[in-house]
Amino acid sequence: MSLARIRKGDTVVVISGKDKGKNGKVLAVSPEHDRVLVEGINLVKRHTKPTMRSREGGIIEGERAIHLSKVMPLDPETGKGTRVKVRTEADGSKVRVAKSGKVIKHEAV
Repeated sequence: MSLARIRKGDTVVVISGKDKGKNGKVLAVSPEHDRVLVEGINLVKRHTKPTMRSREGGIIEGERAIHLSKVMPLDPETGKGTRVKVRTEADGSKVRVAKSGKVIKHEAV
């Protein structure tokens, strides 16, 4: 099992782009495209026509994926973006660790 820098359920901060400085929870990660979907980040509007499936047309607003390099995990101690190290515990398990030394907890989604 590979230990990813950013995983589904993590809280991240956007470090560049139009949403710079905003925090959000990761909804999905696409490692093959190096993209991540973050709640409330990169909102775009889409104009839709009425169809048989959705009777109402109009303008729908939703999140779109952003590049993985534009986000950093939130440090649990400082509340700022941090780089991630991987540490092997005494029992042989691997955990993600922030630069401050705190273990980054994974929230189940």
